[in-house]
Amino acid sequence: MDIAALQRIGIVAAICAGQALFIWLLWFLFKKAAARIRSGAGHRIKPFSIGKYRLLGASQVEEVIVFFLNIIKYFLTFVLLFITLPIVFSTHPATEELAQTLFGHILSPLRSILDGFIEHIPNFFTIIIILLITKYVLKALKFFIRQIERGTLVIPGFYTDWAHPTFNILRFLIYAFTLAMIYPHLPGSESRAFQGVSVFVGVIFSLGSSTVIANLVAGLVLTYMRPFKIGDLIELKEIRGYVVEKSPFVIRLRNNKNEIISFPNITVLNSDIINYSTSAGEEGLILHVEITMGYDVPWRTMYDVLISAASKTPHLSEHPKPYVLQSALDDFYARYQLNVYTREVERVTLIYSLLYQHIQDECAAAGINLFAPHFYKSEVPKDAPPRHIKKED
Repeated sequence: MDIAALQRIGIVAAICAGQALFIWLLWFLFKKAAARIRSGAGHRIKPFSIGKYRLLGASQVEEVIVFFLNIIKYFLTFVLLFITLPIVFSTHPATEELAQTLFGHILSPLRSILDGFIEHIPNFFTIIIILLITKYVLKALKFFIRQIERGTLVIPGFYTDWAHPTFNILRFLIYAFTLAMIYPHLPGSESRAFQGVSVFVGVIFSLGSSTVIANLVAGLVLTYMRPFKIGDLIELKEIRGYVVEKSPFVIRLRNNKNEIISFPNITVLNSDIINYSTSAGEEGLILHVEITMGYDVPWRTMYDVLISAASKTPHLSEHPKPYVLQSALDDFYARYQLNVYTREVERVTLIYSLLYQHIQDECAAAGINLFAPHFYKSEVPKDAPPRHIKKED
């Protein structure tokens, strides 16, 4: 073996040893970096949040960072090994052409990427300008929305609780318009692959989002209809509760058992809604109790008994005063309706319970029997006052 061959072998061995040492050093540094990241979780590494929503905890962020470090480590190792081959082949005349071919495979993609980047530099500046304009338009819009929410800026016919949802709608439209402006300037936007992906995403979105879109539109309609707001006591689908959440897709109520009931916005839009809180701050909410009584009890006596029961019930308004209406005259009894006012809508269930109790007490004090005429038969107590008995066929 001649000296030149030995020199080439020595050079190849030195290149391989150097690359092996370099790769070992690379892996060692990445291992140290991963260990340092894991030891610092919960102290230097903070949870990943967007607004008030926490997406990843500190330990999860740490694992994500270590994962990407491993990807970078393997990528650099592959690049070093791939570069080593043409360098080794270039040391021998017989494989020198193969080395040039391998170098061409490495340099050609890099050259294409560099040429494409230089070619799209004007487009990048256009995209940056569009993004900057969008950013400051949103800042100006947010400033005006905050002034409306604080009451500093008053627009006739525009309610303060419309400000935040209106801002969300305008922000979505601005983002959509910005994306449409940026799309033609993106590298590869005219390629068939890029267009195919866009069409595929559009089809999937249109097929799977009909219910989502319906609830979103219903949420917007409910926002501008203003049938209720957060904290209002409402009745929906025979369920009474406080509105604890209004989202673009769902309404949540909390009933007096502290149960959370969710209704899709499209269901709420198609249902009758009773709001107990709307008029509570004005004259007050009117609560009513209906009771039937036989004609042997004078109506004036029933009026006095019901008004007395209302006067002894707490949490009711003194003005306007309670009043009684006769709602019907049936075959065997009259219907009396006691109406009372309250501004404490959060105590509606308790007020009804107390009102029923005082009605029973006042009737007992007046010697009035509350047995319904429907049930008067042989089991009527002997000391009960005479009543009309409904005859059965």
